[in-house]
Amino acid sequence: MSQRGWEAIAASKRAALSSNIPSEFMIPSRLLPPSTQSNVTTFPKESGWFTAKELEITDSTASHIVQKIASRSWSSEEVTRAFCKRAAAAHQLTNCLSEIFFLEAIKTAKSLDEHLRKTGKVIGPLHGLPLSLKDNFNIVGKDSTVGFASLVNQPATYNATLVELLENAGAVRYCKTNVPTAMMIAESVNNVFGRTVNPLNRNLTSGGSSGGESALIAFGGSPLGVGTDIGGSLRIPAACTGIFTLRPSFGRFTTQRCRSGLAGQEAVMSVNGPMAKTLEDITLFSKTVVDSEPWLVDPKCLPIPWRPVGNKKKLKIAVLWNDGVVVPTPPVTRALKETVEKLKKAGHEIVEWSPTLHLKALDNLGRMFLADGGKSVRALLEPTNEPFRPEMEQYSRAPDLSTYDMWQLQLERSELQRQYLLQWQSIDGLDAILAPTTPFASVANGSFKHVGYTGVYNVVDYSSVSFPSGVTADREKDRSLTNHSPLSETCKEVHEEYDAELVHGMPVSLQLIAKRLEEEKVLAMTRTVLDAIHPSALASLTNNIVASIKSRL
Repeated sequence: MSQRGWEAIAASKRAALSSNIPSEFMIPSRLLPPSTQSNVTTFPKESGWFTAKELEITDSTASHIVQKIASRSWSSEEVTRAFCKRAAAAHQLTNCLSEIFFLEAIKTAKSLDEHLRKTGKVIGPLHGLPLSLKDNFNIVGKDSTVGFASLVNQPATYNATLVELLENAGAVRYCKTNVPTAMMIAESVNNVFGRTVNPLNRNLTSGGSSGGESALIAFGGSPLGVGTDIGGSLRIPAACTGIFTLRPSFGRFTTQRCRSGLAGQEAVMSVNGPMAKTLEDITLFSKTVVDSEPWLVDPKCLPIPWRPVGNKKKLKIAVLWNDGVVVPTPPVTRALKETVEKLKKAGHEIVEWSPTLHLKALDNLGRMFLADGGKSVRALLEPTNEPFRPEMEQYSRAPDLSTYDMWQLQLERSELQRQYLLQWQSIDGLDAILAPTTPFASVANGSFKHVGYTGVYNVVDYSSVSFPSGVTADREKDRSLTNHSPLSETCKEVHEEYDAELVHGMPVSLQLIAKRLEEEKVLAMTRTVLDAIHPSALASLTNNIVASIKSRL
């Protein structure tokens, strides 16, 4: 690493990133949408720059793509080229990528096609599928800067274990995606690459810390991506862009040999998980990873094989209307109410969840993040004189806890876990908690304030799926839900900054939470919830007939 200042290093890295986009994947200047165009997800179809085949491929789900490649209807090469082109467009319009290696990916895809041609067999369940990765996943020869200038031009000398498992399953890696500094901000912004914006509305955040992934997937530049979550870093960006994700419990998916902004911090464990546009693709990834038996290569992975779960027709769900700190903004409150009504109509039992322990859990989480007094972050900033970003001011002034104090904090966490489990078990037969993922549909860039709805489930290490509720923010419908008494100063600020015009039309997500290590169950239950939200025409007709008969009895 030279002694250049962080600004020069960052500028050089951004230029190198842009130079890795092949000229054929650069959007012609005449086609670039104006900077004032907020929604750029319409660009691929409206620009005329993509062929019909490229659009067909990149609008397909991961599950569909692997079937088409396995049947040799599509080649991995043409699929990879299509996604490289759309990912390049996504980056040019949202600033979502941190590493680009399209030409290497195309070479890999060709070799997979040749293997299939010669043997007639795929090498794994993800054969030929382009798969994007969050910046912290180490790949030999590629940087994992996690937003620090001091880590630029420090390429990894080994692969993250998950990267190798996915390669063995047939996946084609082609890019890595932007994150916030140290991956510890709820928006994806750093001093090296700058800010990633939301392709659905570039005035809004794509969330963080997996916000590069969420922007890329929402734009259609990736069929399936991998992010991480230590306080909501999968679920927050998924909610901001209206896609699906699974936050697994620690030990189901390997996190070995990844880079961390808080290396060695294990009081609350970071996990990784899939992000995609469909629940089926989330399940495909999850089963593939578990079936690869990661416990054979990662001693921290639990030897739990994939456990098929039957479809339980009637669920008992506790609803978290607010977390005791921040009342959800009107679009989220309305989405939660409408979802609960649909669940009741479908015959599911609804009870209420009290947020008694949530403030304590959120406070505990924050103190664990800052326990080293910000030393980990400072050590990565100082070599290039890079300043603390405003979003990380608390890291610059946090006190350094003693070993004794840290142990007491971990005892407090363990007691919180015990109490949360007792509260769960106090509701006989409870299957899941339904809650907001965030208090917002999304927020203006730079305005994300509250991670309480996600962070508590990192403390207790529960399995959770964030899913689009089918509700979109509506300035007229949400008008009647604006009056409430603030629960805290943060709650007051969140609602004062709520802008119904700005978020109008944005998707609203919710999360379904199961207990620890219940990944298969929470995925199956989410399918049941989605069936209640979007009943088939026949089921809807049947329910209406039954309701009509009951009303006459």
